[in-house]
Amino acid sequence: MSTLLRVLLCLVLFASSAYADFKIEKTDNNGLRISHDGKPFAEYVVDQGNKPYLWRVYGPTEKLMTRAYPMEDVEGERKDHPHHRGITFGHEGINGVDTWAEEKTFENYLENPKRAEWAQGRLDALGKIVHRSYEDVTANKDYCRFIEICDYVDSQGKKILEEKRTVTFRANAEQRIIDFDQELIASEGQLHFEDKKDSGLSIRIPTSMDVDSKLGGTIINSEGQTDKEAWSQPGKWCDYNGPVDGETVGVAILDHPNSFRHPTRWHVRSYGLFTANPFASKQFNSANPDVAFDLEKGENIKLLHRFVLHKGDEKAGKIAEAYEAYASEPR
Repeated sequence: MSTLLRVLLCLVLFASSAYADFKIEKTDNNGLRISHDGKPFAEYVVDQGNKPYLWRVYGPTEKLMTRAYPMEDVEGERKDHPHHRGITFGHEGINGVDTWAEEKTFENYLENPKRAEWAQGRLDALGKIVHRSYEDVTANKDYCRFIEICDYVDSQGKKILEEKRTVTFRANAEQRIIDFDQELIASEGQLHFEDKKDSGLSIRIPTSMDVDSKLGGTIINSEGQTDKEAWSQPGKWCDYNGPVDGETVGVAILDHPNSFRHPTRWHVRSYGLFTANPFASKQFNSANPDVAFDLEKGENIKLLHRFVLHKGDEKAGKIAEAYEAYASEPR
């Protein structure tokens, strides 16, 4: 075989295998773009709103699994709650600092004389989750992962805590999987976590999937509770499935047994918000106990969750089986 032929053969082989694995690359302003087998999986944004988030998250059939608003204006999408950005985390009250909402949340309220004072008070409490650095960014044929350090700061920029965030992406023919492992560390001093329903790890699903659109969207949790009955209830997992571009797809969030306050409660709404929230009890139901708590300096809590993006409903997606597999993994 001639040298030229060998070179050409190598080029052909390289071209056929170059995308047969994960790829993770930096975007402008220190974000990340993740792809698998040459197809987009997700993008991590760190320079918009007041906290990092994943969006343009694609499922195993290449359907978008996150609402585009407020990053893009798409006809037919709901335009409520602009702080529901893709997949993100926030808490409405840590030492009085709110990282759940953002400035855009209160824009319209400021123009209403009856709500302006309330809105200004909420704005004054807003903080930020600030990307500090990536400790590691890894990609290979089996998975890709980034480990990020974030600083939580108040409205004046004073740091109140730090987070070590490890996000891992995997894929197979039936599922795309995102592990979201968080360690919240009382690095600066004592922390007080209020009992708040607007807190936790969230995904805002596409409008066509939500229950209120009445196109077939369904919520179901590990206890068999569905739709509005599943809101605020504890469970090992919860699934939201429905149509996107004529195809039934779904997303489940699994709560690992070693995650803080397992089994978590689910702040899951029929209009499309889907949140694992171990921080609330009394705000869900006034008859429940208040679960506010303190962390002393140097202490931490761990939040361990897995997103399973799947075909069909929770049965077709084998979510109960996926949870058992996840629960058996050490964390």
